[in-house]
Amino acid sequence: MWDSDKLANIGEQKVAIDYSNQSIVDISTMERLPKYLPNGFQVNKLMTNLFEDATTMLESMERGTRLNGDGNCLGRIDNVAKLVTWINYQTVMKRITNFGNGLYHILDGAKIRNQTNGMFPCIGIYSKNCPEYVIAEYGCYWQSLVVVPIYDTLGPHACSFISNQAEIECIVCDKLERVQIILSEAHTIKSLRFLIVFDNIPSSIKQKAENHGIKLVTIHELEQIGSINSVLPNKPNRDDLAVICYTSGTTDTPKGVMLNHGNIIANVSAVMYQMMEYTIRMDDCMMSYLPLAHMFERCCENALFMVGGSIVYFSGDVKQLSDDMKIAMPTLLPAVPRLLTRIYCKIQDSVKSNVMKSLLLNTAFHFKQKNFTKTGIVRNDTFWDKLVFHKIRDTLGGKVRLIMCGSAPLNPNVLEFLRCALGCVVLEGYGQTECVAPCTCTFPNDIQSGHVGPPLSAAKIKLADVPEMGYYAKDGKGEILVQGPIVFQGYFKDPERTAQTLDNDGWLHTGDIGLFNDNGSLQIIDRKKDIFKLAQGEYIAPAKIEDIYCQSPYILQIFVYGDSYKSCLVGIVVPNFPLVQELLRKKNPQLQLDFDDINVQRSSPEIKQCVLDELINVGKMSKLRSFEQVKDIYIYPEGFTIADGLLTPTLKNKRFALKQFFLKQIQQLYSKLE
Repeated sequence: MWDSDKLANIGEQKVAIDYSNQSIVDISTMERLPKYLPNGFQVNKLMTNLFEDATTMLESMERGTRLNGDGNCLGRIDNVAKLVTWINYQTVMKRITNFGNGLYHILDGAKIRNQTNGMFPCIGIYSKNCPEYVIAEYGCYWQSLVVVPIYDTLGPHACSFISNQAEIECIVCDKLERVQIILSEAHTIKSLRFLIVFDNIPSSIKQKAENHGIKLVTIHELEQIGSINSVLPNKPNRDDLAVICYTSGTTDTPKGVMLNHGNIIANVSAVMYQMMEYTIRMDDCMMSYLPLAHMFERCCENALFMVGGSIVYFSGDVKQLSDDMKIAMPTLLPAVPRLLTRIYCKIQDSVKSNVMKSLLLNTAFHFKQKNFTKTGIVRNDTFWDKLVFHKIRDTLGGKVRLIMCGSAPLNPNVLEFLRCALGCVVLEGYGQTECVAPCTCTFPNDIQSGHVGPPLSAAKIKLADVPEMGYYAKDGKGEILVQGPIVFQGYFKDPERTAQTLDNDGWLHTGDIGLFNDNGSLQIIDRKKDIFKLAQGEYIAPAKIEDIYCQSPYILQIFVYGDSYKSCLVGIVVPNFPLVQELLRKKNPQLQLDFDDINVQRSSPEIKQCVLDELINVGKMSKLRSFEQVKDIYIYPEGFTIADGLLTPTLKNKRFALKQFFLKQIQQLYSKLE
């Protein structure tokens, strides 16, 4: 049992971190264990919870309410008035209670509680991030109901598949558009009985729902039902299922990752501990814009609730995120590499045409990076901050002190620059939905980049042989395996794929290849997943190659494809055209091209050769082998999007969809190479 008195003020604990020795090796098993652990913590007992009174998702919200009942909890941006409208913790908790009671009433609560299959009914949430989403989610936990997040970008087929597999009786959604998507598939969703909607809905839509045997209720009506029909809560314990999080799926059908309350709380607690003196506090405010259907965002929000912090929800358009942040002025920002890379490229683009500005920016970065390397302390009050960097910092509201980055590798150059330019800590983690979120995370003041930190205090990690790729654990390289209280319970109704991923000893086989550096930190070097063979027998990991190519500022997106009957790779590329244009004009000032014409962008031999040369150079610098380099490319100016079905909701390439979409172009590329 944790000593909550010792842990309650974790941010005040000062631990002398030896950054040259960040994890422990158990020589008998070659398992990597966390080295820096809470007071009284023993190596053979991994962390389960940071606070004794927060062992479930619901208890986290209740704890935040006790700590900061009158304080801001959930905020909504008013773009007209340029301010945030707030709901305090007490009001949020009251609405959660009413929502949960309302669900109990309409779903026949007595029948729910008498179930003997060990699992309570599933409630789908199909919505963008907003305060009502949180009220609905935690209202489900009030009655031990299982939440099934549905990405707000999913179309009818995926929504139908998830609803049927999880036997969802009730779906909560935010607006008319998603109600219509559900109703278009209602004839295929046999279990669906209720739709709860945040917006007011026309009577004609209500009638359409009733024609399918579905009752449509607004969230306001449900909360009124709950306030009138009060019942005792049916609160979950740590072993109860909390979420079935469907992975977005880059190839086959989505997999329902089963996570109990204990899994999620262990992950949140371990990350908060890893932050040391920079950990999340009551006075923190977080910007919520990453999909709540992704566990990374869900964990970040729960961490804020656990300590009584506040969350502001973006206006709904990621393109307006900077404007939203100027209004909200958050202190915490969860991020993905693509967003941070865009910020970095935008800053670099803004000074490239002005020699003096470029020199000033580079000089400021040089001196700040030198100071950080020397002290390990991130500052935002230096001469260079006042002269140069405050303008960059102000684009994110001016108060960001901590950025948490996950989902994919972050270019070390981008990390180091933004840490200096924004004057804030940038943490990078590695993980996947099957271990909730991260299983490793960097320390705040680690001056080294290019790694993802040591195991969290809720995880053990070891490496396994992957002989077909030439990786052996005895050489310090192999597939990353994870064990501990953060590891999932299996895939919902899918024992075959569960057995492929989770072995009998409870080790999660991630499909990623890693090595442990001499300092005890983990580095991701390859992927076992999505590998294929070329005609001459070479194994190819396209995602690794794509990650390397996307480190170039000239490349926005790329899809690398290899036909098993061919001897080389080809690529579909979305270039950063302003930078490509600048590079071409430097090489050939006499070149006359209309760079704004999409047909020119797509067909110009000069543009294509410039981009291909850049890919080859980046590949060589990253030591890609010759057969790992693309031999020809097709330029696609429009970009891959979720709406086109080419990206998952977490912005990963959907390999099968991309292959089908560009099949003609791929065939033409190979035909020219023969």
